[in-house]
Amino acid sequence: MKDFPWFKHYPESVDKIVDCEAYQSVPELFEECVKLYGPTIAYECMGKTLSFNDLDNYSSHFANYLIHVLKLEKGARIAIQMPNCLQYPVVMFGALRAGMIVVNTNPLYTAAEMKHQFNDAGADVVVILANFAFNLEKIRNEIHAKRIIVTELGDMLGLLKGTLVNLVVKHVKKMVPSYDLPGADSLKSALDQGAEYEFRSSKITLKETAFLQYTGGTTGVSKGAELTHGNIIANMQQISAWMKPKLKPREEVVITALPLYHIFALTVNCLAMLKIGAHNVLITNPRDMPAFCKELSKHKFSVFTGVNTLFNGLLNQESFRNLDFSHLKIAVGGGMAVQKSTAERWKEVTGTPLAEGYGLTETSPVASCNPIDGTERNGTIGIPLPNTELKVMDDDGKELKVGERGEICIKGPQVMKGYWNRPKETAEVMRGEWFKSGDIGIMDEDGFFKIVDRKKEMILVSGFNVYPNEVEDVIASCPGVLEVGVIGMPDPKSTEKVVAFIVPNDKSLTEEAVKTHCLESLTNYKCPKEVYFTDELPKSNVGKILRRKIKEAHLENLGVEN
Repeated sequence: MKDFPWFKHYPESVDKIVDCEAYQSVPELFEECVKLYGPTIAYECMGKTLSFNDLDNYSSHFANYLIHVLKLEKGARIAIQMPNCLQYPVVMFGALRAGMIVVNTNPLYTAAEMKHQFNDAGADVVVILANFAFNLEKIRNEIHAKRIIVTELGDMLGLLKGTLVNLVVKHVKKMVPSYDLPGADSLKSALDQGAEYEFRSSKITLKETAFLQYTGGTTGVSKGAELTHGNIIANMQQISAWMKPKLKPREEVVITALPLYHIFALTVNCLAMLKIGAHNVLITNPRDMPAFCKELSKHKFSVFTGVNTLFNGLLNQESFRNLDFSHLKIAVGGGMAVQKSTAERWKEVTGTPLAEGYGLTETSPVASCNPIDGTERNGTIGIPLPNTELKVMDDDGKELKVGERGEICIKGPQVMKGYWNRPKETAEVMRGEWFKSGDIGIMDEDGFFKIVDRKKEMILVSGFNVYPNEVEDVIASCPGVLEVGVIGMPDPKSTEKVVAFIVPNDKSLTEEAVKTHCLESLTNYKCPKEVYFTDELPKSNVGKILRRKIKEAHLENLGVEN
């Protein structure tokens, strides 16, 4: 096998090649974990825990409901629309064990977004948290789904606590708008009905589809990445091997603040951590930082995953900085670039490096990561995982040399089967076995890769390419800056100009101070020509700053058609 430049930087205890067919399906992995870890805690949320045995029982009941009560055939699509709560893994594993395909859905979707995704996926069943059911009511007669299943936030927290939580959520906090969904079943009833049948495992192969994982739709309509059991098992095995030097079975406590419906938390937190019998703490609302920090204080957590905005927000909480980090072994950032200033502050506060990983929905998701053995390469996305290759290519598919900028392309067993029912769009992102990421990057002499920016978000200033990531990284290090988003705006003199939108944590911060700071690290054409201050920036469901939304809002404010 070719001696790739990154091999010399692999941690000694990580194999360069792993068995990506160790399990024939996600349910096979799940059932092995139940045998190994039965009575130990699998998930915890709001102080309530589920053991692996509990999860086995509940998920088998849900599988039985789908098979015996709803009479669904193997391959039916089950849409799940919930935040992190105990019901999520129950429903997800139940659907997979029944041989169904899981369609993960953002609970904050509008009715129009729900309609598109459910119809595009051909969802047969929708399982939804009551808080969001009012939107489903608006489109109930416009979607294919035969059955709706509703659950309330406290439904798996025990009779007393669950009843109290449901009452508070509905009547005190007014978080459940009224809805009318005739014929809908409750999840509690579904589990009770399923408990009347004996569960038998479905025969599933690696080639069968496990998830329809929808992209964010930043370009064109949102598409469903078809991820097979083989894709997911491969990436789980790769991640497990990568973290093996630091993690031990039955001993880890992982904090899952990113939503399980997002591919990062789904594969990394849910499946890779499941394999080692980790105690998974689900955070339902990480945006409530004081409550989040209070929950963190109750646990001796050893694994922490997130995105840059989450880490940055926590670091600005005094209650977070005062936590006990003595058990923290691994912290991994993904989903968006981890800014250098954030990584430095994280290590200063927690004593643990913040390793940046990289991947996309289409790669299940992890393609590369920084080693977790203490090697620190801030600003890079690390080196490819086992069984994975990365290349930097030009638009003609030619591999570029070390240090040359081009599109990062990925090959490995975790690359998706394709976009669901979209062969044309699939062909546009594949070059043979190589997936074209749409990210512009470089590879250094050691084989470490660095993302420069999204191909479509590059700013053209007087013939020079300006990459928002680079500018944002510099601005983020300016005293008084909490968050920043950089976009390109039309300019008659230079084609485009750099414009920065900043959420300050110091109200005395001025536009001039930001521009002066930028000139210390950036050549003039890369510096922002305009700086705007705002109370918040638009973000995705996992906290990724959405430059497209910033630009759309700014054009609208200027009265310019996008």
